[in-house]
Amino acid sequence: MLSNSEQTMNNLYGGKDPREIPSYSIRDAARYLRISSSTIRSWTIGRKYPISNGLNFFHPLIDIPQQKPYLLSFINLIEVHILRAIRKDHQIQLNKVREALDYINEEFKIPYPLAREQFRTDGVDLFIEKYGALINASQKGQRELKNAFNTHLERIEPDDSGLAIKLYPFTRSHEENNPRIVVIDPRIAFGRLVIANTGVATSILKERYWAGDSMEELAYDYDCDHKDIEEAIRCELGNAA
Repeated sequence: MLSNSEQTMNNLYGGKDPREIPSYSIRDAARYLRISSSTIRSWTIGRKYPISNGLNFFHPLIDIPQQKPYLLSFINLIEVHILRAIRKDHQIQLNKVREALDYINEEFKIPYPLAREQFRTDGVDLFIEKYGALINASQKGQRELKNAFNTHLERIEPDDSGLAIKLYPFTRSHEENNPRIVVIDPRIAFGRLVIANTGVATSILKERYWAGDSMEELAYDYDCDHKDIEEAIRCELGNAA
């Protein structure tokens, strides 16, 4: 049964959960999550790759509507964010990842297992157990993968049901130095990146900054802390670069 807050949220979006509504272009997803567009395309659309006697097709790991324009939902962003933990620090073997994901789906038997709090408590160990066996990972490698998962999972805030509702994406190259100043929440600003607890879109701040407004002026206009404005603009300029 839906809680009152979930029911209200669904009513606002035509009976749909905003987390499931395709809203993000691949380019936006790449910009928010600091992952290349080509990687996200491979994971969500698939790609052809050469083999000795022609071409083969890599089937996507993440399920999105296969129609143009290709759009990801907030849940898809979470799934890409979690898979980033594998891609960043490990020599990824996508066929093995798919087998491990299939295993997780079979074990949990619930939609979106990667986006649920249960994945943190049980699923990480299950995934590593399966994935580690598939690629013959050492114990050290498995510990490193678990640490990478946990670092990514700490950026996700679940609702009362355990399903992700907020994502604090990485905004800096070194993951351990990432503040939680900007957030993606599908209920706020149509899921655009905003300063947490304000609803102020970082893209608007960037546009005004480029137009000549100072950070001090922006902090005054939006009643925000100067360091929050600075981090939001730094995030946008870094992503644009």
